[in-house]
Amino acid sequence: MKSPPQVSRRGKPAAPFIRRSRIQSGRPYPLGATWDGLGVNFAIFSSTATKVELCLFDPEGKKEIERIELPEYSDEIFHGYLPDARPGWIYGYRVHGPYEPDAGHRFNPNKLLLDPYAKAHVGALQWDQSIFGYTIGSPDGDLSFDERDSAQFVPKARVVDSAFTWGEDRRPRIPWESTIFYETHVKGFTQRHPSVTDTDRGKFAALMNSDVVAYIKSLGVTSVEFLPIHSFVDDSYLVDKGLRNFWGYNTLGFFAPDPRYLTGPSINEFKEVVAAFHHANLEVILDVVYNHTAEGNENGPTISFKGIDNTTYYRLMPDNPRYYINDTGTGNTVNTSHPRVMQLVMDSLRYWAGEMRVDGFRFDLATILAREPTGFSEESSFLHACQQDPLLSQVKLIAEPWDCGPGGYQVGRFPPGWAEWNDGYRDTVRAFWRGDDAMAPQLADKISASADIFDKRGRKPWASVNFITAHDGFTLHDLVCYNDKHNEANGEDNRDGHSHNLSNNYGHEGPSDDAELTELRFRQLRNFFGTLLFSRGTPMLLAGDEFARTQGGNNNAYAQDNEIGWIDWDVTDEGRDLAQFVQKLIRLRQALPMLRRGRFLHGDYDEDLGVKDVAWITPAGVEFEDADWDDSNTRCLGVLVDGRAQSAGIRRVGTDATMLLVFNAHHDVVNFRLPAAAGGINWRMVIDTNQPEQDELPSFEFETEYMVTGRSFLVFLLEPEENGQISAEAERSFTYVSEAFMHAAVERVRFALTEEREKSG
Repeated sequence: MKSPPQVSRRGKPAAPFIRRSRIQSGRPYPLGATWDGLGVNFAIFSSTATKVELCLFDPEGKKEIERIELPEYSDEIFHGYLPDARPGWIYGYRVHGPYEPDAGHRFNPNKLLLDPYAKAHVGALQWDQSIFGYTIGSPDGDLSFDERDSAQFVPKARVVDSAFTWGEDRRPRIPWESTIFYETHVKGFTQRHPSVTDTDRGKFAALMNSDVVAYIKSLGVTSVEFLPIHSFVDDSYLVDKGLRNFWGYNTLGFFAPDPRYLTGPSINEFKEVVAAFHHANLEVILDVVYNHTAEGNENGPTISFKGIDNTTYYRLMPDNPRYYINDTGTGNTVNTSHPRVMQLVMDSLRYWAGEMRVDGFRFDLATILAREPTGFSEESSFLHACQQDPLLSQVKLIAEPWDCGPGGYQVGRFPPGWAEWNDGYRDTVRAFWRGDDAMAPQLADKISASADIFDKRGRKPWASVNFITAHDGFTLHDLVCYNDKHNEANGEDNRDGHSHNLSNNYGHEGPSDDAELTELRFRQLRNFFGTLLFSRGTPMLLAGDEFARTQGGNNNAYAQDNEIGWIDWDVTDEGRDLAQFVQKLIRLRQALPMLRRGRFLHGDYDEDLGVKDVAWITPAGVEFEDADWDDSNTRCLGVLVDGRAQSAGIRRVGTDATMLLVFNAHHDVVNFRLPAAAGGINWRMVIDTNQPEQDELPSFEFETEYMVTGRSFLVFLLEPEENGQISAEAERSFTYVSEAFMHAAVERVRFALTEEREKSG
């Protein structure tokens, strides 16, 4: 590793010096750079390349110091073994082959390429013209051939040592029915946290801070879902505007964590995060982007896959392979129909689930992964591969079941074992609480886990991931403060982002000092959380919503790596009270088996058991009839969930506590008659979003007319009768709820231990 390559006058690297006796044949498997304790095996797939050169760099990744041709080609794998190579070595590839864009081939050995299997990346992409395989500005466009060397402008790969001591680490293995997702961003969550040191802010290390972990744990969520952490690229048009790709949906490598989240060169920092979360019984879920890469279309750069085997890695137009199929809206689409590309995705998933011990994945634009050349298929090779895999079939798999390609919307079409983001739930709940017409029937369906969509093939209610907000769109606070998006900071004249937000500012756009308006807005926030956490299905919260975080009306903060995108931990008193209320709701959900049963609600009467699983109640205290459902002005309804209904596949009377939920989206008070219910003596009010800070559970007799405040949500629990048929079990549930209620009422959410220290002196 002493002789630098010769460089021609035009800047094109000349033929390197090669010590042929040094390189050995090695093995075609595993792909990537693998340290075996003695040396490193290098293996890279390409079905049409003619030669692959391994390029070695100095420790800073700045200077190419040696170039070695991989000597063997086995089963379309180029491979070689360096006995003196060690972890920490920095490398890239130059791949030779035909440059025939009209035939789909874009080989250009002047472009240094990232190993698709690299476990660690060094450096960041710089948008120089030399990183493109064609000559920018040429009249021939992408048909031209650029001879400039790109090495100094592209990230490189680093050889890693995978050794790590996990100690007594154990996966939490949270049951699906008990799962509550908490979606957040590594940097956005920690950059402004008061307990995190300056060196750790925005890094994986910040997630190991005891205050950060304690806060998440005290809230009661079970599974933290991180926006993409795979190595990604800042888009050139964002860099030109002084912005960055904050969310990270522009992946460059499927195995490497992005260097911007590491405090040093070791990828073990991420493993330490997983271990810390597991110790707190919290799951780690990764948002993964396998549907496209950062190389764009025919006009994009050549930095990895495009220069290694373009016709294999990407879906190209069948009648003109110069151009890319763009089902993702980002320029290219990864070709998972090819077995080697499918292997790449599956190897990546197994690496993160096995080596990194993550507990599940949320697949961005998952429809694309399940799309064959003929279209989306429930029997696609990708879905089959996940189902049969002994490791992946045991972790949580969550689909974003849509993309912008033909037939791209596939909510409810993923197979058993998968959960899916349910955007219909989001839109219905937003529209109902906004007061839109004719939303009662849809709300009834959605809070029952969307049985019309998911109740098939033995799927369970948890298959519906219910959410009201996510990273993409308004925060919950902004949903009740803005009628319109305010994305001016994105530099696109406010044209980007969705305009169909189903939001309401209640008479004033943006922040307000009006106490009455503020109270209404916070009551609506409590209504949203109450609906979410008392619906069947798997709830997902957006981090910061629980204390009314704002993005100033920006509903597309994908490029806002700043105070807009970062969570502000200077929380108001109203925000702290809201977080306390959310904590209470979560504890109640976990204390009530009725909310987590593995059966959908249909409203059918079971003649053998003499029980109806759910009844929909009018304000008059009687069951809904067709005319009530047909009335577009219906904005108040009750949901009576009978604890005696069959709770599992075994046909017997259930023993859970019975609940009555009341939803009032009307702007004014509605007198609601509390119906009689079998197995109980009266109703105890557990939640009233108009009275969030209760210190007792008031009792109400049957047929009492309760004045339900306009725009409010209520939960009543049936107090079981003494010596009743299910008294013991129902009493136990009732006691659990009482204890959970009181516990939540006295324990504050732990925002930061540093605050407690400051207050104590």
